[in-house]
Amino acid sequence: MNIAIVGASGGIGSGLLNAILDSDIATTVYATSFESDLGAASLSGNKHTLVKRSTLDASSEQSISSWVGEIDSLDWLINCVGHLHDDTHAPEKSIRQFDPTHFNKNISINCLPTLLLAKHVFKKFDGSSAPIFATVSARVGSISDNRLGGWYSYRAAKAALNMSLRTLSIEWARLNPAIRVAALHPGTTDTALSKPFQKNVATEKLFSAQKTAELLLAQLHDLHQHPSGRFIAYDGKEIPW
Repeated sequence: MNIAIVGASGGIGSGLLNAILDSDIATTVYATSFESDLGAASLSGNKHTLVKRSTLDASSEQSISSWVGEIDSLDWLINCVGHLHDDTHAPEKSIRQFDPTHFNKNISINCLPTLLLAKHVFKKFDGSSAPIFATVSARVGSISDNRLGGWYSYRAAKAALNMSLRTLSIEWARLNPAIRVAALHPGTTDTALSKPFQKNVATEKLFSAQKTAELLLAQLHDLHQHPSGRFIAYDGKEIPW
């Protein structure tokens, strides 16, 4: 099996990379990072899987087109790229804190890469009997589940991502019924992305990257038991759009 992990140097991405290598399910893993730091990521590895590392700007169509062109075929693509905060912007507590630059960055990182990847990668799934196209989303992207408000840019970007995946699943079901498209909620994972927001998270609800990866991998293995186009949590429960 050939698997692509976009954003494989981040917390969840590197966790998934290690989990896949540990499980020995892949022949080749195409692992990307935004900068040339993937080699520093912890890899448990095995002797049976070839890991092809690449630098990829997942918000650039030219970069994605060039990278996809180097891939012969795929069974799974998992997009782990995400953005919540940086040195100058935190999630908004009030609409008064809304900043267009922060909003556009969220859209560019949390939604755009999935659309660009889908545009260029579809034909790479032709030879697979059980292809998967999945993106790590977030429960806060659920419109129905929004009870606290705030986090305007991140919520909006993840909601746009979810709508993109749902729409993609409908189109691809007509073109290749074997493909499963999914939005995956990883829970709160102990990574740099969630670090400033872990204070009120119960200990048993704060997962290590390894634990999250194991839970998500189990859901990926289960996707073909269900229809395409689902928004599911790490425990397999469906999340309302």
